[in-house]
Amino acid sequence: MATIEHCLYCFESLAAHLEKRKPLSLADVQKSWAEYVNSLSAEEDDNAGETSPRSKGTKRLPALRRLAASPASTSSSSASSTLSLQQTGSGADTPATSISSISSPSPPVTESPLFVTWNTLSTRHGSSLRGCIGTFEPQELEDGLESYALTSALHDTRFNPISARELPTLEVAVTLLTDFEDADGPMDWEIGTHGLRLSFYYHGQRYGSTYLPDVAPEQGWTKEETVVSLMRKAGWMGRKDKWRDVDLKVVRYQGRRESLEYAEYKRWRDWVDKK
Repeated sequence: MATIEHCLYCFESLAAHLEKRKPLSLADVQKSWAEYVNSLSAEEDDNAGETSPRSKGTKRLPALRRLAASPASTSSSSASSTLSLQQTGSGADTPATSISSISSPSPPVTESPLFVTWNTLSTRHGSSLRGCIGTFEPQELEDGLESYALTSALHDTRFNPISARELPTLEVAVTLLTDFEDADGPMDWEIGTHGLRLSFYYHGQRYGSTYLPDVAPEQGWTKEETVVSLMRKAGWMGRKDKWRDVDLKVVRYQGRRESLEYAEYKRWRDWVDKK
């Protein structure tokens, strides 16, 4: 599945490009993130015996809270493959009370089809798409994540290129695609589980488009609304009530998604720079 480190690496690739510097490698990001999480966990342990309101109110970063609420990461160098943060209740704001070694349940993913999505976050308008491009061809993650982080940020023709001043407003999401299957028709899929890839011919012209698994539930669409929207996205201009007359080839797939906001990336990056 996609990991926090993958998201950090996308931010690192984009920030380094805009700042005209060499980015850290994916391996370096994974190693430093594990060290960073361990250092914060050690700080929490040091504060565990304190009784001041400040120490009791210590809050982990959102990324660390996700690690605490999740099983071990599939990345062997991920922090969650070397430590477990015990939680109480929701675990959202509760300091870790124990750290124990756990093993990764499966080998790390090194190659996968993938998509990189950039969103702009606003307290007034919420989240809005800023760029999304990916590939259905398996990519070696080191090169694929860097390439599509930049392509989706700078070359999505629906938007202007992302500028350096926009970085603090951004969230990145990485989706690694799995379990591709030919669907038995346009309704043979589940909202929230499957992404869709449509292809079809209409008046002698070929059309195609895709939606990632999170799109339909985020938009509140039914299956039919999702399929029609996908056809429109591909460029189909036929009558909405005639969409079933089009012979659609449908491939369904699943996605393992992780997301990260710039503020989390910046805290980690500042720690790396100081170190």
